[in-house]
Parts: sequence; C-alpha cells; structure tokens
Amino acid sequence: MADDRVVSVGFLTQNDLDRLGATFERHFPIADDDLFAELIAKLDEIDAEPFGKGVVLMPHPKA
Repeated sequence: MADDRVVSVGFLTQNDLDRLGATFERHFPIADDDLFAELIAKLDEIDAEPFGKGVVLMPHPKA
C-alpha cells in the first residue's frame, strides 16, 4: 500500500514516545547497550540544512 511506505526513521527517547501518545504504536524498543553508539556519533557529525521541500546533509566543517 502506498500509504504504508516508510517516510522516516528516528531514534526516540521515552519523553518523545510520551509526547506522541498511546496511539503511536509502531516503535521498536532497543536495548540500552551502545549498539548504536558509533552510528549516533557519526550522525552527530552531520549538519542538516533546509533545502527546497527537504533537507541537505553536510559534514560539519573541520575545526
């Protein structure tokens, strides 16, 4: 179905889930074990800037 296509993936905190409410059911909990630590560190190195109707991802300028 076209309405069921994935349009976003994100890392949510418990506070995020609380704000989304009980009707938000399509989340998949992960263990608190640093499995995604390297990925999150790499994502922290990227700037997202508005571009047209989307965003463009660019590495942080070297300090």
